[in-house]
Order: sequence, then C-alpha cells, then structure tokens
Amino acid sequence: MGKTARFDLRLQQISPEAVFKIARIDELKGQWISGAKLHPQALDRLKRSVLITSSGASARIEGAKLSDEDIEKIMRGIKVNKFADRDKQEAIGYYELLENIFNLWRSIKFSENSIKHFHKEMLKYIDKDSAYLTSKEMQEIVEWTQRAFEEKIYHPFLIIGNFIVEFLKIHPFQDGNGRISRILTNLLLLKCGYLYVEYVSHEKLIEDNKPEYYLSLRKSQQTFGSKRENIAPWLDFFLNILLKQSESATDLLSKEDVEKILSEKQLLVWNFLESAIGDVSPAEIAKKTKIARPTVNQVLYKLLSLKRIEKIGMGRSTRYRKIVRDLAEK
Repeated sequence: MGKTARFDLRLQQISPEAVFKIARIDELKGQWISGAKLHPQALDRLKRSVLITSSGASARIEGAKLSDEDIEKIMRGIKVNKFADRDKQEAIGYYELLENIFNLWRSIKFSENSIKHFHKEMLKYIDKDSAYLTSKEMQEIVEWTQRAFEEKIYHPFLIIGNFIVEFLKIHPFQDGNGRISRILTNLLLLKCGYLYVEYVSHEKLIEDNKPEYYLSLRKSQQTFGSKRENIAPWLDFFLNILLKQSESATDLLSKEDVEKILSEKQLLVWNFLESAIGDVSPAEIAKKTKIARPTVNQVLYKLLSLKRIEKIGMGRSTRYRKIVRDLAEK
C-alpha cells in the first residue's frame, strides 16, 4: 500500500465521538461569526496578548523556563539575563513568525517551501541552523494535504490533524519541529476559516495538557507503518484542544469577559462603574473619565445589553450602577 493511500485509510475510521466534536466546534465557530462584534482595539489587545502567551507556551512545551512576563520584556527590548540566549532567541523568532502568520495568512501558500521558510525565520536569531532531512516523506505528506484540501473529501480538522501527526513523526528538521508544527496548525486553521485562533492561544492549551499531548502522539505514531495504523488517540486529543479553543473564543463574547471586548474608552467607563460606590449619572461618568457624553451614552447602552449594569430612573434623573455578580447570574 502506498504512503498516501495509508493517509486516506487512517481517516476512514473516525469515531462517532470525533464526528460529534467536529460538529460542536463548527457550531461554536458559527456563534463566533454571528456573535457580538469585538471592537478593533480590543481585538488588537487580544492578539498582542495571544502572541505573548503562545510564544511563552511554545517555548515551555520544549523545556524552556521563560514566563509570559519574560517574553513580554524580551519583546520590549528589556534585558532578561537569567535565561540562556538560545531560549530568548527562539522565543523572539517564534513571536515574530507567529505575528507574520496572523497578519499575512491570506497570502501565504501552504507548501514545502513555505515550511522551510518558516523554519528559517523562526531560527534566524540562532547561529546554528538545522538541516531539512527527509524531503521525500515531506513531499508526500504535503502533496496529500494539498490535494485533500482541494478535493474536500475530509473535514479540515482531519486533514490538519493527519498532517501534524505525520509531520512530527517524520521530524524533518534537527531542531524546532514541535514549534513549526504549532505555527502550521495556526496557519491552516486560519486558512480554513477558524479566525478566532488569533485571539485564543492554541499553544497555551497544549501546554496545559502537555502529558496528554505527548502520550497521544506516541500512541498513534507507534502504529504507523503497521497493518493497523491508528490515528484515533491523536485525533481525540487534537479535537479536544480545538473544542476548548472554540469554547474559549465564544466565551470572549459573553458578559463574563466584557473587559476583553471593550475599546480603551469603553474600558475606562466600565472601570469607573466597577469602582463607583452606588449609582452614578452619565454626566458624572463623563466628568470623571474625561470622555465625551455621547461616547459615554454608547458605552452605557453596550454595557446594558451585556447585562453588566442596570438603569435606575428615567429621563434626566437616569443613573446607572454595576450589577453585582450573584444578581447577574440569576
């Protein structure tokens, strides 16, 4: 049996549980698309946060000790001397590459050349690069993946999952395979329309489930090349991570995460209301926050729709106050 035929055979044995998870993720994707529109400034803040979180998590998955705070300092040009230069160089390379993926994914073609380019970019600050070792095997899995996307026989998650587990089995580079696999996961998910991946860190979810990550890879990969290849352990883990990611994305739209969907001015109004004792008028809010009254009114309307504040009185005597948590949950 040919190599690429084995890829097809693997994906013809998908469990009902996997099908259910895929359907649920796509349902949540629809909620994200049709849900409340996040403010551009809030999206920018989220994206910057995810770049930090993902770079830190990806480094720690590979054994580095860098915290998210360390990553942020490094990216701001602040010296952090307690870590090896290589760890810092790899973190910077990952951050910059992921940022380019987030900004340019629409124009990036998935190919062997792009994979090699990503690897080179990720390790550009490191003196010793690592070679690309197994071109024939990589050519086979990349060509199968390209064809599978074009023919649309399988759900994108199955195609991406098969590519990633095979890529990590092939281990085409001397160093950086795990990090590149996560870069490629982000790229392929974006190209398949799962745009919320820029705002919820895939890498952090893997880090939080690191033992299961390596165990699922090992369980599936040790069957590869046999007569009974079994991709199920890996796909089960991969789909669980994607499900958690999609759930976290829709949570961003909920009232419980209101701080994450507000612009800077909206956040100032919300913070004032949070700290205010008793109820306040729109005029008081405008005066204390130094924000124009029409903007204050717009923010109040949004917070009312999110059920984070309540309106007291009518007309000129209208006042507002924060809804306490236990009341909001009733």
